Amino acid sequence: MREIAFIKQNKQKWLDFEQVIFGKTKKNPDEIANLYVQLVNDLSYAQTYYPKSKTVVYLNYLASQIYQKIYKTKRTQTNQLVYFFKTEVPLILYEYKRYLIYAFVLFFAMVTLGVISAKYDENFVRLILGDGYVNETLENIKNGNPVAIYKSGSDWGSFIGITVNNLKVGAYCYMFGIFIGLGTFYISLQNAIMLGSFQYFFYQQGVFWESVRGIWIHGSMEIFAIVIETAAGFILGASILFPRTFSRMNSFKIGFKNSFKIFLSTIPFTIAAGFLEGFITRYSIDMPIWLSCFIILFTLAVISFYYLVYPFIIHKKQKA
Repeated sequence: MREIAFIKQNKQKWLDFEQVIFGKTKKNPDEIANLYVQLVNDLSYAQTYYPKSKTVVYLNYLASQIYQKIYKTKRTQTNQLVYFFKTEVPLILYEYKRYLIYAFVLFFAMVTLGVISAKYDENFVRLILGDGYVNETLENIKNGNPVAIYKSGSDWGSFIGITVNNLKVGAYCYMFGIFIGLGTFYISLQNAIMLGSFQYFFYQQGVFWESVRGIWIHGSMEIFAIVIETAAGFILGASILFPRTFSRMNSFKIGFKNSFKIFLSTIPFTIAAGFLEGFITRYSIDMPIWLSCFIILFTLAVISFYYLVYPFIIHKKQKA
């Protein structure tokens, strides 16, 4: 069958599926499950005969959305918060995995730009970090504790202030995706260049390792969360720029719903990073090297597993 004939034959059925997805038509769980089976059959046919067609992309999207609806109806006995982090977010992450790749590539390319800028322009670090911060850090380096700035203020005061600021940065990074992703790009660019120039500054002063031991105790989760929030912002922007077969408004609704859930998932990690920065980082210069390395590697492993590995495990499990 030619693709045009295949689309014409099934168009109305697929539009009915969209009505179910957007909640404009109510179906019981058995009916939704039946729709899913039909859609998977259509998807398999399209993948076989029109593998490079946009029809495959469209049907795959419909199938994933109906699949999520099926599992939402099965979680009446399940704690919704547990379901959100354990199943819903990982499935969304798997669906949008390419945006995570874009965010990581962009962020670390910009970190490299920050390093190069700091290397070839001696005033760049002061421009980015401010004279006050640079001068204080230089004084701390002379006194033998490059990350002494993290000792300023009380434990609780630092934790609350840092966490609120990091949550604000993450929210901006995500919400500015509404400007077709350009706002997210700008916030991500600022943070990446700051990170690159910041770390090169310590390298220049000959205390790179000491800075890594301190900064990355909280930085593993903090920076990783910003990259994920960048991906969420790109998803939001892409839903406006590339509506595919949906109306632009419906595409935006879907993009906003899914990207917002990804953004929400970063909040516990941002809070954990704030806790580490407020209570632990200040003691990094005094703690054993093995302990600081363990905290850095452990926190990086936890957040990396959740966002980069676990979605594939859940997707494979749900398909089985």
